[in-house]
Amino acid sequence: MKIAITSTGNSPDATLDSRFGRCSYFVIYDTESGSTEFIPNPNKQAMEGAGPASIQLVASKGVEKVVSGEFGAKVKAIFDSLKIQLIIVNDGTMTINKIIEMISKK
Repeated sequence: MKIAITSTGNSPDATLDSRFGRCSYFVIYDTESGSTEFIPNPNKQAMEGAGPASIQLVASKGVEKVVSGEFGAKVKAIFDSLKIQLIIVNDGTMTINKIIEMISKK
């Protein structure tokens, strides 16, 4: 399964980015292979529509879950229609490594 995680940077030591649509990077973690891919978010500076455009990006990677600090109302409805699960983590100090570690234990 592929899981997208919003990140403040492009390393495993970066912290969770609380914003979904305007996060700095998306980390695509593959639970089967254990691989991680860091993708810069091209929608970070978008004037509008950052959330839906970011959904298209992560959905194109085949993700089934998305981990972030918060999701807007418009975004939640789109994710629901795509059957992509949202996981909210309210700890902005949590590193990508730590989140992957938690996901791997499930």
